[in-house]
Amino acid sequence: MKKRAWKTKIKKACRDAGTYMPYFDAPIDALAGILECRDQVEELYREEGEGPIVEYTNKNGSTNMVKNPLLVTWDDLNKSALTYWRDLGLTPAGLKKIREDTFRKEQEKSASDNLFERLQNARAAREEKNGSV
Repeated sequence: MKKRAWKTKIKKACRDAGTYMPYFDAPIDALAGILECRDQVEELYREEGEGPIVEYTNKNGSTNMVKNPLLVTWDDLNKSALTYWRDLGLTPAGLKKIREDTFRKEQEKSASDNLFERLQNARAAREEKNGSV
């Protein structure tokens, strides 16, 4: 998939999750670039058809079995992308963190409003008691 298509897909996912903010456009752009590269590497890996382990001949002439460099690169790009997905709230852990922060702010606001209401009610009750005596 091309970078532009990834950007559209990521923005839609952010909107669906309720985490999209216009200032997330730069990280979304970076993630789209990473995912485009990852897709290109995956395509090369499939075309090559060598499998996850390949032979590598070092400068001494010894041949060893090593992880396919394309697979290693694909994995590195996946790990980089995962960080962005998490930061944008598009993984369960990332979404939980964003919602917890939002919930905590709302809860603090609610607690302060609740305290203010209690103080007002206590004052009204005291005035009522003093006025009726």
